[in-house]
Amino acid sequence: MSSIVFDYCPTAKQRLFHASKSNEILYGGAAGGGKSYAICWDASMRCLKYPGTSAYLFRRTYPELEQTLIKTMRMIVPETLGKYYASNHEMQFVNGSVARFAHLSDESDVIKYQGAEIQWLYFDELTHFSESMYNYIKTRLRAPKRLGVHPCVRCASNPGGPGHGWVKARFVDSTDVGTHTVIKDTEITGRDGQKKTMKSVCEYIPATVYDNPHIDELYIAELEQKPEKLRDALLLGKWDAFEGQAFPEFTNDPEHYKDGLHTHVIDPFDIPLHWTRYVSFDHGFSRPFSFGAWAVDPDGRAYRYKELYGCKKGEANVGLMLTPGEIAAKLADWLEPEFREGIHITGIADPAIWDESRGTSVEEQIRKVFSGVTFRKGDNTRMPGKMQVHERLRFDDDGRPMMYIFSTCTDFIRTIPTLCYDEHKVEDIDTAGEDHIYDETRYFLMSRPLAPKIVAPKPKRKAWNPLD
Repeated sequence: MSSIVFDYCPTAKQRLFHASKSNEILYGGAAGGGKSYAICWDASMRCLKYPGTSAYLFRRTYPELEQTLIKTMRMIVPETLGKYYASNHEMQFVNGSVARFAHLSDESDVIKYQGAEIQWLYFDELTHFSESMYNYIKTRLRAPKRLGVHPCVRCASNPGGPGHGWVKARFVDSTDVGTHTVIKDTEITGRDGQKKTMKSVCEYIPATVYDNPHIDELYIAELEQKPEKLRDALLLGKWDAFEGQAFPEFTNDPEHYKDGLHTHVIDPFDIPLHWTRYVSFDHGFSRPFSFGAWAVDPDGRAYRYKELYGCKKGEANVGLMLTPGEIAAKLADWLEPEFREGIHITGIADPAIWDESRGTSVEEQIRKVFSGVTFRKGDNTRMPGKMQVHERLRFDDDGRPMMYIFSTCTDFIRTIPTLCYDEHKVEDIDTAGEDHIYDETRYFLMSRPLAPKIVAPKPKRKAWNPLD
């Protein structure tokens, strides 16, 4: 058989992507980094190198698959090596390997793949998927000994999307700046019922548009003209700013933690006893529950001084599955310092906790265990609540906002910048993201609404008339 030469000249970053031995990789970050192209080449090369193996390539919807991965794969693989079958959305290679193009439109779609055996797993635009989708499909990774391969996961994504928070936490925030790798411990239960700890090496390979010599200069010039934060996301792949970010004004500047100028995050201080105190609450079971403790100064400025977030350690947006009574016990311990000092606290909560359609309400179950705080129903009107967040984040002429966050409130600082707009309700938050802290924050803010500031229009300049 004569040798076949592929017309593929990978960039330096694409070479790192193909050569890496890490279990899980996130590639990209910026637009135009050659992410989808690298995924298709990697899958085809692995399938051709290892006969009888199976690759799965995921996008959120089938139309997205057709427009990107399927189109690219059909373009790069000659028919002498692989044939695409549209009826079952797969490319069958001459050596018995197969690349299957799959989609997950919603959470229930994962069941369709419970019998899959995947050696090479690919996610394009990973931030479009939930962490639970990712983790479930990853459990389908397996390889019979006869294949002689070690299964792996290869992903690509730009910043933004409902999964921005967990992807950033898993691959970007947890990696070393120099090596971009981190070892994660995962506890699994073996066939013998014994729990085992498996080590998985995750890697982040950042690639910007400047790393791709094949990109048209006009495309780069267009990106360079975008507004600052959008430019940073699309051009440089920065994960703290991205297209569709709901609260781009949120600022975390450690250099101003002490003076509180042009930052929303500040150093903690002792709250004066005469300031009014509040606790806001968003209930969750399979998703996190959230309590925020707030103090309001005589000027009406709000300070989030501590928080209690019921999230599974190391897994963004996964709850602790605690009963209302167990949550109430944690709340009592958390607020014990305030009650020891005789501080009165007003509670504001999601109106849903008063729902009795399925039996005893969550509110009543909490009250039976802990009655130190009396909760009242929060205002859940979404758009006014969102506007209150914007209003509180606005800096005045002196560079001070009407809402500060103590630097110890790490989950607020982590989740609020990751929230993005809903594709279908363009003015509202995408609820698929980690929005629980945001929800209890807006319940609190709606209990003390600020009137929007009216910016006086600048006087119109009289049009110049050469005859005057």
